[in-house]
Amino acid sequence: MNLTFSPEEQAFREQVRRFLADALPSDISERVRQGRHLRADDHLRWQSILSEQGWLASNWPKEFGGPGWGPVQRHIFDEECAAAHAPTVVPFGVNMVAPVIMKFGSVEQQQHYLPRILSNQDWWCQGYSEPGAGSDLAGLNTRAVRDGDHYIVNGQKTWTTLGQHANMLFCLVRTDPAAKKQAGISFLLIDMQTPGITVRPIITLDGAHEVNEIFLDNVRVPVENRVGEEGQGWTCAKFLLTHERTGIAGLGHAKQALRHLKSLASRIQHRGKPLLELPSFRQRVVKAELELMALEVTNLRVIAAARDGGVPGAESSLLKVRGSELRQELSELTRRALGPAALPFFPDFLHGDDSLDDERAQSAAASAQYFNRRKLSIYGGANEIQKSIVAKTILNM
Repeated sequence: MNLTFSPEEQAFREQVRRFLADALPSDISERVRQGRHLRADDHLRWQSILSEQGWLASNWPKEFGGPGWGPVQRHIFDEECAAAHAPTVVPFGVNMVAPVIMKFGSVEQQQHYLPRILSNQDWWCQGYSEPGAGSDLAGLNTRAVRDGDHYIVNGQKTWTTLGQHANMLFCLVRTDPAAKKQAGISFLLIDMQTPGITVRPIITLDGAHEVNEIFLDNVRVPVENRVGEEGQGWTCAKFLLTHERTGIAGLGHAKQALRHLKSLASRIQHRGKPLLELPSFRQRVVKAELELMALEVTNLRVIAAARDGGVPGAESSLLKVRGSELRQELSELTRRALGPAALPFFPDFLHGDDSLDDERAQSAAASAQYFNRRKLSIYGGANEIQKSIVAKTILNM
């Protein structure tokens, strides 16, 4: 189901494959293949290898230290990394806050933070959602009050992915409570070692410590850590979210999940025949494959439209909706293919170093991923909200 690529693009694909075969640590790829949860050191080891190769920030222009790849090269790279069971690059620094700093940050901020992202000196996390401001993000209540050359920040953030590992937080705060919701927000860069910050774990359905809640009590943040003008935070936030939603489509991982599903369904028997020959099951698999092909073309169009540093448009909401729905469908079909074998759940295996035979490892991963994928249609802006954006912006409804 691959698209047609030029000889130059095929040569680039081969270059990426050789690199992955030589450089990707086998113990890390095996954890990814088996669906185990990665440790902070696994992420940092792999990202250091990518950084040394100059490929960590695949979406960055050369002027900021990236490879300057076009949209097709980035697409190929992501696809081959997923096929090789490479970890996904932790997105909060490279793919989310970095484009904001490039677009809205001062020269001093660019010179300080961007090299630190490339060298893995900073692990960033996202301070957007709050207990009362999820889909209605502009309803956030975290306050930042100006005190000379600092802001005093008080509030709470939630669903902060991998915040337990982070040393830096990009955070939306309300600096003008009298202004209308979107106009009174600013974008701050906060050192997580600053006194007054508390990180508490939230354990998800699959037993993982992936997300957190963060409390900020009289946290002093230098005014020089504000990106853009005071009150411009909503502009920064929307710019960042379009990049996040484009990435959530997860095409490479969806294609890998489809290959895995078809392999399983070809081996598992139903009444003496491979499950993939069962018309009702095959129909769902074929439908998912066709929709994935359509999503791939749309993804390339959106990325190409933003190749010169522009903002992905409302089409990124389409990618988020369809990409998340497809990945949920694939995890559901994998669970159905395994049948009763998908029922056992082995958290010690997923989180630790215990060994299981390959069949039971696949079953454990299928259960965990089915639970974990439930969140895809919620984070990055709930799908219902994304559909409203599409209706308003694209369909003029």
